[in-house]
Amino acid sequence: MAAVENYLLGMDCGTTNIKAIILGEDGSVAAEASRPSRFLSPGPNMQEQDANEWWSNTVDIFRTLAQKAGGDVIRRIRGISVSSHTVTMLPVDAEGRPLRNALTYQHNRSGDELRHIVHEIGYDRFVSIVGGQPAVAFLPNKLLWFKKNEPELFAKTACFLQASSFINYKLTGKMTMDIDQAARTQCLDISTMERSDEIGAVIGVPLNDMLPKPQLVDEIIGFVTEEAAGLTGLVPGIPVITGCSDAMASMYATGMSRLGEAGESSGTTSLVFVGSDVKSAPDIPVVTKPCAIDGMPWVFDAPIQTSGAALKWFIETMAGEERIYAKAHDKNIYSYLNELALKSKPGSGGIFFYPYLLGERAPIWNDYARGMFIGMSMDMKREDLIRSVFEGTAYALRHVIETVKESGAKANVLRICGGGAKSRTWSQIKASMLRLPVYLLDERSSDVPVGDALIVGHKVGVFPDLTKAVEQIVKVNEIIQPNNEWADVYDKLYPYYVEMYQHLDQDLMRLRRTVDHL
Repeated sequence: MAAVENYLLGMDCGTTNIKAIILGEDGSVAAEASRPSRFLSPGPNMQEQDANEWWSNTVDIFRTLAQKAGGDVIRRIRGISVSSHTVTMLPVDAEGRPLRNALTYQHNRSGDELRHIVHEIGYDRFVSIVGGQPAVAFLPNKLLWFKKNEPELFAKTACFLQASSFINYKLTGKMTMDIDQAARTQCLDISTMERSDEIGAVIGVPLNDMLPKPQLVDEIIGFVTEEAAGLTGLVPGIPVITGCSDAMASMYATGMSRLGEAGESSGTTSLVFVGSDVKSAPDIPVVTKPCAIDGMPWVFDAPIQTSGAALKWFIETMAGEERIYAKAHDKNIYSYLNELALKSKPGSGGIFFYPYLLGERAPIWNDYARGMFIGMSMDMKREDLIRSVFEGTAYALRHVIETVKESGAKANVLRICGGGAKSRTWSQIKASMLRLPVYLLDERSSDVPVGDALIVGHKVGVFPDLTKAVEQIVKVNEIIQPNNEWADVYDKLYPYYVEMYQHLDQDLMRLRRTVDHL
């Protein structure tokens, strides 16, 4: 076997974990490492993270990679790409020092500011500018909230960065932003691909001055500095590209290579992708974004706010009995819940779970939506409640896929990567819910940092044929076919999932406003 001459370093700064991998040109993994990320919740509807902790975790991870891989491999790293959760608001001063904790996409305090912006610009005009539905997850309303509520810090702010941008700054000394995340902020006019002066005027923020100029995802922005090399154990001079959102990196990690394939990166949130040969209209619930995969010029890109997070929430708040049993019998709690869910019949005895614990992004884009159990009765069993959580997140996935299909895309298979791919029960439910075969991808080869490594590898010439590299590196562990009996049940129940929420939508909006002012 020929010696591996070239390696790539890919890292994803996720909301739950920061993970990195050193990938060889032959698809081998020279080293991998991860560290947990902490969520800070200083009050209701507040989700923040400490940017300095991102960097300290990054330093720790890179030093671990260097120790595991050894000096010969580290000297053969040809490029670095970092992706991250998005959209984030991190204000930094002129020296790149964070002025406060970063507000993540799950920070929901700026709903009033969002409504003000949309009212001032007009809904249709706003949608035509940003190419998507207004939602509290994005940046304009967070900037306005920050300016109104923390004016002293706003006055000290030189720049607003994304999580990956901050890590890239620490590596290279350059403040940058990739075009992928720039397009997701809702600060960009998609017709010109420039910052929207109209939005900037409404929020009173000079966007061109306070947001870095968008650069191509694979543009080399700089090189690892001597200082960063000394801290991380890397060698100075390694090229660093702009990088992208975890959504884009996830798409590469799912191994999507042709039209008709859908992908789900199933983690804390779910990121759903469906390729398209035409660009969508800007005013539909899920819109297309440019795609670099050959033969797939556009991709529908839809985030679901809480999927794995909903299951984690259920375990922490409602599954005390199951946690005790699992610990006493040396079982993994997630595996045990999978077993219990299978004791319930499809449809969970008529219980519907809505995983809108932090509002919902695609396809309803409502920050006021809330998690709900509907249909509980005195004869409900605990396994019914458990199965309803798995099914509720699958209903949400179907809602996205059906919305995308209505816009003209096709999905014949679903490729799943991330933590959700470990659950065969969940995947069987999804296959049946969608009536699609589900491809469960190898956890190591389909993790998000692999997508990062593929992108930078293509840029620096290690993977000249990206489609071929994806097909060779991203492995399928198992194909799960739909259970037709389950699918028949879900076809009958799915309309209720959509319609019951629609009937409650306005009530939930009024409830949210009332609760916010109690």
